[in-house]
Amino acid sequence: MGENVSADSVTLDLLLEARQTVKSSPLGVINTPMVPWSQTTLPLNKACNIHIKLENMQRTGSFKIRGVANQFARRPKGGHFVTMSAGNYGRSFAYASKHYGWKGKVVMPETAPVSRSVLIQGFGVDVERVPTSCLMNEVTRCVQEHNMTFLHSYDNLDLIAGHARYTEGWNNEEEMPTSHLIIVRAFSLGLEILEVVPEPDVVVVCCGGGGLLAGVAAAVKLSGCEMSRIYGVEPEGACTMHRSFIEKRPVAMDTHSVASGLAPPFAGTLPYELCQRYVEGIVLVSDDDIKAAVSALYKAGLVVEPSGSAAFAAIASNKIPELEGKNVVCILSGGNIGKDELGNFPD
Repeated sequence: MGENVSADSVTLDLLLEARQTVKSSPLGVINTPMVPWSQTTLPLNKACNIHIKLENMQRTGSFKIRGVANQFARRPKGGHFVTMSAGNYGRSFAYASKHYGWKGKVVMPETAPVSRSVLIQGFGVDVERVPTSCLMNEVTRCVQEHNMTFLHSYDNLDLIAGHARYTEGWNNEEEMPTSHLIIVRAFSLGLEILEVVPEPDVVVVCCGGGGLLAGVAAAVKLSGCEMSRIYGVEPEGACTMHRSFIEKRPVAMDTHSVASGLAPPFAGTLPYELCQRYVEGIVLVSDDDIKAAVSALYKAGLVVEPSGSAAFAAIASNKIPELEGKNVVCILSGGNIGKDELGNFPD
């Protein structure tokens, strides 16, 4: 049925219309600042023009609210929903659930910081912490035993298209595929980038399930910047998209990283297809690279979580090729990090 929807379904017209749903959402999605690296106190050893997109300043602290705005706009009132998240999507999911007065539950990996659970529970949403390998089993149990509706955090159609005419081929919204959800949040972010840097030479994006990377890449390339190079950045211990590129199919793996938000157990199907089409390559950074990035950003007055720091870590550790003389965009995707966590990073 809907699961056969492919990357060909992601068109510029579809994404532009869906963006309007995000912009008009009562959840208050912000057009976050984009600042030149040269106007910060961050060290720079590259002769290039870098702009930093500050999604760590987004409402609920990360880019995830962009997709949740579109996702919840399509749902019937009075729903009871369950999702799985290491933190950022869960916080946006909880924020939206409270706004709409809906019941919700977030299934989190035990490796996620406890502070993330506290943030989510603060919105009145239940949290269940389980081993990473049991995430999907717990979600399935909630769906089967409690008649809850599963909302995927990065691989589902609602985050692409927010309008009923895109439901053709399904009898109702609940039959719509879970293979398209992420892209609209990333696409709206991508368009904001192009408003400041109309023709970026290089865009560097963190990659977990691949939705943010896929959406930004689609936004840039479908808007006419065919020569732009888009790079995804993954932790060495959670490199599902990197392995997927090698094996030519979405793969799963046992993931471990200080950047828990970039460590889902598998790459999303649709994000993988879009990344294959629009992304130049996937580069890997170590946990030490990520820790150093969090510290450097904090010293410059930017509070960014490990997952949100990966793109910066790749640039700072010289993992992105041929940046000299180029117009470069670096996305800081989230800032949900507690004071207790910051103590674990180098001074």
